[in-house]
Order: sequence, then structure tokens, then C-alpha cells
Amino acid sequence: MNARRTAGAVPVMPRLILLRVLRLASLLAGVSVLAFVLVRNSPIDPIQAYIGADVDLTDEQLAKLRERWGLDRSPVEQYLAWAGTLLQGDFGTSTLYKAPVTDVMGARFGASLALMAVAWTLSGVLGYLLGAVAAMHRGRLADRVVSWYSYTLSATPAFWLGIVFLVVFSVWLGWFPVGLAGPQGVPAADVTFAQRLHHFVLPAITLSAVGVANIAMHTREKMTDVLNSDYVAFARARGETGAQIFKNHGFRNSVVPAVTLQFAYFAELFGGSVLAETVFSYPGLGSTLTEAALGGDVPLLLGIVLVSAVFVFTGNLIADVVNAAIDPRIRRRA
Repeated sequence: MNARRTAGAVPVMPRLILLRVLRLASLLAGVSVLAFVLVRNSPIDPIQAYIGADVDLTDEQLAKLRERWGLDRSPVEQYLAWAGTLLQGDFGTSTLYKAPVTDVMGARFGASLALMAVAWTLSGVLGYLLGAVAAMHRGRLADRVVSWYSYTLSATPAFWLGIVFLVVFSVWLGWFPVGLAGPQGVPAADVTFAQRLHHFVLPAITLSAVGVANIAMHTREKMTDVLNSDYVAFARARGETGAQIFKNHGFRNSVVPAVTLQFAYFAELFGGSVLAETVFSYPGLGSTLTEAALGGDVPLLLGIVLVSAVFVFTGNLIADVVNAAIDPRIRRRA
């Protein structure tokens, strides 16, 4: 029976990944259409944003620009032309940076990835530890402190928290710079690691704080359910201590939901990075997305939207794979 079960479980993981990849393809198709329609109906004129508000062009010059950019064609023709070049790996040329979209995103993605990686790690580790401590000391001071922190930060927008941190730690205390990824006026090649780290700390803390609150509250509730279960009551009757109960029962039954939530946090993480990078003028992919939207840079805007969709989907895919690897019940349902 065990042999048959093992043999039947072999193709589960590849099948799970294949189904998710097929979903990704349909997701990207839907996101591309939706993003193109929204940008198409945006009140921002890409040509006017490109040439500037102070420049006046004749109708003939505007017509030539529209013909050159393909804006004189129907929306369906524009989308098919853009999608065709996209399938060939060409995301187009950014009208703001006068460079290929892939080069612009590649130069900015590293900064955003570092910021999100640090925030993701801190939010996961600290959030789980705080949630576990609150559940193990339910009703005591530690639980009240963690709950107050979590409820407060969960209801706090990332951009507002970033502004508060700027006012307190940059303006009042002067511990951190106001923004950017390095000292103003210093070439990027001359910025030292210590200077980059000094500019990096405050955006990373801002992005981590909200994530810590969400993970902590989720872990606290799940751990509380475990501690109130019959098998934990039986373990207490056998004389197991709090540390033994956490090791033998609490961690095992609460880590899988925490992992799921942590990887599903990719969507909020990217959205938070857009706000945090905008507040701190941090040159990452999030702030570039804001610039592209305000500047009418359609190719860059659509490129970042698709990359963000892949980023969020990857987080959900990793969560499914990790859960299937940890929990055999998920493998049997797959």
C-alpha cells in the first residue's frame, strides 16, 4: 500500500508546477489586455507627456508623431503589434529614458529586489516569532504589546508610515538621509557600500513593519488554535513544558500556514515597495512605475506591470510547492 502511494505521488509535483505555468500564461494574457485598455483610456497623452507641456506642435507634426508611434492605428492593431514584439522578447523603448524597457527595468530591478528581499525576510522571521510569543503568553503583557503593534500597523498605509519615519528619523533626529539611494550629487560609481546601506535602512524598515504585523497576527491565531486543541491538552497532562509543546506541536502545525501567507505576501510586498520607493525617492522599480504612469511612458508601464504579475505569481507558486513538499495532505489533493 505504501509502495502504491509512493509511486502515485511521484508525478504530483511536476503536474502541480505545469498547471501553475499554464495559469501564468493565461494570467499574463489577461493582465496585458487589461493594462493596455487602462493605459489606452488614460487621460494622459503620451505624446504631450513626451514633448512637455510648454512645447507647441502643429497638427501635421502631431500626426507624424502619432504615425511614428503607431497611435494612429486602432486599439486592436496597437495591442497586437505590441504583443507581437513582446513575444519576441522586445518590450519596446521607454519614452522617458530613451532606452530599451528591458535595460531600464534591469537597472532598477536590482535595487527593488534587495529592498523587498530584506523586508520579506524580516517580516517573515520577526512576524512568526512575535506571533508565537504572543500565543504562548496569551492574555499577558507580551500578547497585549504584540497585538497592539499588529492591529495598529495593519491599519497603517505604507506611504503614511514612511512619511512618519522620514519626519522622525530624518528630519527631527537626523539619523538617516531624507531619500535617494546615495548622497545627492555623488556619481553612482563613487557611492560606498556604507552610504548605500545608510540610505537603504529606512525604506527597508518601512516596508518590513506592515508585513511583520500581518504575519504576527496570523501566526498568533493559528498557534492559539493549536494550543487549545485536545492533543496539546493531553501533552500538558503528560507533563510537557511550554518549550516542548511549541517544538513538538506548535511549530509543526503553524509553520505551514505562515509559509503560505509569507509567499502570498508578494503582492502586498510589491505594492508596498511602490509606495515606499516613491516616498523615499528610492530608485527602484516601484518609483519607476510611478514615473512611467505620470509621464505617459506606455511601454515602460506595461513592461513593469507584466514583470510585477510574474513576481506575484512566482510567490504563489513557491508557496504551493513548499506546502506540497511539507504537507502530504496537499500532495494527495493535488
